[in-house]
Amino acid sequence: MTRNHLPSQCPLCGGTKKPGTTTFTAELEFGIVVVRSVPALRCSMCGADWIQDDIASRLELIVHEAKQKRRQVEVTTLA
Repeated sequence: MTRNHLPSQCPLCGGTKKPGTTTFTAELEFGIVVVRSVPALRCSMCGADWIQDDIASRLELIVHEAKQKRRQVEVTTLA
């Protein structure tokens, strides 16, 4: 038996997803990328983060650019 989830309901625990921010990290073979202040929906019960597709596309671009620079550590804020 599966539960039907509302868009604002966390599919992991059934809690409520609310707008907030998170920190995204990506580990590369030569370093790490950290992006702060990423808009996300955050579960009020379990703390899981849900990043929307348009934001994920921007994060992919940041990771791609960091790979081109080949820096050991890249820290930025999503503005």
